[in-house]
Amino acid sequence: MLVKVTLARLLIREMADSQFVTLQEEGGDRMFPIAIGLPEAFAIERRLRKTPIPRPQTHDLLGNVIELMGGTLVQIVIHALEEGTFFAKLVIRQGEEMVEVDSRPSDAIALGVRSDVPIFVADSVLEEASSEPTTDHQPPEHPGWMPDFDDTEDESDDGEDGFA
Repeated sequence: MLVKVTLARLLIREMADSQFVTLQEEGGDRMFPIAIGLPEAFAIERRLRKTPIPRPQTHDLLGNVIELMGGTLVQIVIHALEEGTFFAKLVIRQGEEMVEVDSRPSDAIALGVRSDVPIFVADSVLEEASSEPTTDHQPPEHPGWMPDFDDTEDESDDGEDGFA
């Protein structure tokens, strides 16, 4: 079963070289973070803040290619969690056919935000990776989290980067 999630938080800490998106179950309390790269974090941030860019970025290029080839991005699915690594796929409608393309979750989320499509997570992944919401600004512990995360390197971060 697939569960719809929303992008609840984007955390960018350049000094610590750690970026995370937190996905939260729509209408529920389960949530989990995914570590992402800095380029993907900036791509997501630009889209969320509606920052204009003069030239297409990588995720814009991929979205444009999908559309020019007659496809439509329908949804993003995070379908597996294996040894701390999340696996995702793009679901694309090509005429009458649905095509699934393997993707890193960070790229899939960036493309999904660009194309304004829903993000779904397999219930088994959500169950394994999720935690209860925390009131402090420490990340919840789960299989995909970096255990040596240092929350003290960037004193300017107030932790209020929520987008829900």
